Amino acid sequence: MKTVSSLLDAEWCARYKRISKLNIRSSIYDVTDRCNLRCKGCFFFSSGEHEVAREEKDLGKWEKFVEKEMVRGVNLAILIGGEPTLCPDRIEAFYRRLPSFCATNGQIKVDRGRFPDLMVGISLWGDEKDEKILRGKDTFAVSSKNYAGDPNAYYLYTITPKQLGKTEKIIEKIRDVGLKVHVQLLSNDEGVDGFSWQPQELLAVRDEMDAMLDAYPQTMISSKYYHRIITSGEMLGRPFGWLECPSVTEPLDKRSPKPRKLIGFIRWASDLRAMHRCCTSETRDCRTCKDGAAHMSWVMVNKRAHMTTSEDLRNWIEVYEMFAKLYRFIPW
Repeated sequence: MKTVSSLLDAEWCARYKRISKLNIRSSIYDVTDRCNLRCKGCFFFSSGEHEVAREEKDLGKWEKFVEKEMVRGVNLAILIGGEPTLCPDRIEAFYRRLPSFCATNGQIKVDRGRFPDLMVGISLWGDEKDEKILRGKDTFAVSSKNYAGDPNAYYLYTITPKQLGKTEKIIEKIRDVGLKVHVQLLSNDEGVDGFSWQPQELLAVRDEMDAMLDAYPQTMISSKYYHRIITSGEMLGRPFGWLECPSVTEPLDKRSPKPRKLIGFIRWASDLRAMHRCCTSETRDCRTCKDGAAHMSWVMVNKRAHMTTSEDLRNWIEVYEMFAKLYRFIPW
């Protein structure tokens, strides 16, 4: 029988032990249905999720809800929207009670006096031209001023087919403002012309992401195994899709047989009662989903499948470490 100690040397065993103690239990929360941008391809609006429920405005109910989530075993609250920074009191309801992460477009600066160590992930969809096409403005011009040098912020750079050959310029800009960057790929939910991935483009972007990780290891939080999985849609010969995704809301999950999945995962709507299907879109075709967190989680819940060779297990460890760094469980 293959064991961790039989597959890894002392250094890798130590890395494994560090993450094996984390026991991360996450859920996702729509803090608000409102946003100060309307991005083409935003799964929240393109799928009509902003109309599912009327957001709860009673702060006391938010605080009681968070306490119930803690009893349920949640130890990582991933706050999304809409735009969470429109509702700092609701962010605080989470922040004062359990480890929290805020996904933002960066146009409103989080008050560091109020939230000194809240981890902030800032969305970025490309260079100035692509951002104006997809998001209506150059968001980096504002977000980089708001968060330059912030040790508790990083960019989530969603690469589009239009960014092929241009990613180095973006990564250098992020490095130059003193921030880290994590990458994922655009899922073109609204079918914007020219922004859907073709097979040859996915091969090219994988090579480009690998090259950027080699060139900027102090700036990029990533792994080549992760790049392989999000570009190929495969892990250990298994295709990603509805029957494999680990990030399906547990009470709504009627799949049979059930795959390996995140324990207790729920994506809550902003009324604190309704639930969304999964970590992204109600209407997205899972076969074309390129969401980075979903694919990271897919790897993470399948540890046993990676205990076949030393390389497979090291790949699993690197992806788990990446997730843990992005959500403040271990240092950069």
